[in-house]
Amino acid sequence: MRSWVGSRPVRNGNPKRVLRYSGLWPAALLGASCQSAGVLDPKGPIASAERLLLINSTAIMLVVVGPVILATLAFAWWYRAANARASRASDLAYEGRIEFVVWSIPALTVMLLGGVIWIGSHQLDPRAPIAAKASPIRVDVVALDWKWLFIYPDQGIAAVNQLTIPVETPVEFRLTSATVMNSFFVPQLGSQIYAMGGMTTRLNLLASEPGAYQGFSANFSGRDFSRMRFVVKAVPAGDFPAWVAQVQATGSALDDAGLAGLAKPGLAEPTTFRSVAPKLFERIVGQTAAGAAKAGVDAACGPLVLPEGR
Repeated sequence: MRSWVGSRPVRNGNPKRVLRYSGLWPAALLGASCQSAGVLDPKGPIASAERLLLINSTAIMLVVVGPVILATLAFAWWYRAANARASRASDLAYEGRIEFVVWSIPALTVMLLGGVIWIGSHQLDPRAPIAAKASPIRVDVVALDWKWLFIYPDQGIAAVNQLTIPVETPVEFRLTSATVMNSFFVPQLGSQIYAMGGMTTRLNLLASEPGAYQGFSANFSGRDFSRMRFVVKAVPAGDFPAWVAQVQATGSALDDAGLAGLAKPGLAEPTTFRSVAPKLFERIVGQTAAGAAKAGVDAACGPLVLPEGR
């Protein structure tokens, strides 16, 4: 007898031993699923509001779903073939009161659910600024194949696959893509939003406590999109200027040659650049749109083309 536990064979296996080892896998998976991360573990006001909206919507739907499931089970049990007390009429008849209940409850539920989501969607408008004591910082985001470029226009620095922001400080994002359409998402901070070539979208987020939060591409964009991940490091407000000074003192400058290298398809390790060209984000948007128009394709699919010598 030969059985497998994980990737290791067990020869002449003892069934009790096999059960003992195989029982560890469900426990490990359950423990991993309970780790604090994702939309149910918000670390900012936007993600907290989105979680509340999700919980409220689920609760409203359960008001209908729960009784329907219970009624289905009750009807199946009462009208079972063995129950002689159940009255079964062979003639079909119309009952207005039943029709009223059957249709009014779902209609009221849809109206309530639609109202809650409509109000929540307007309150969570990605373009709406976040009220806070601290002045917001600006970050420009460029989706590449398959990496994220973050530009800090006010600080004159940039980073790839790592985003550092101060805690309790609103972050005003401008997003675009230098290749195909992509999607920017940090679940613990909230508000997934698309980045499109030749276009600019806006997003406002805030981290309420220090930590490292995972971000990723939430839209299929090619071979390695599933590995197109980055880390958002939320640091105390007093540590952010020190980080900026450290980046400005180390690393290389992001010139046209470096940007052309980043634009080539492939993965990249997290890195920083001590300086960037002024209006780099605007140039990327304009060149992507111009390249798409010249190629006669949709602007959302146009590649980034950097002329030689620029």
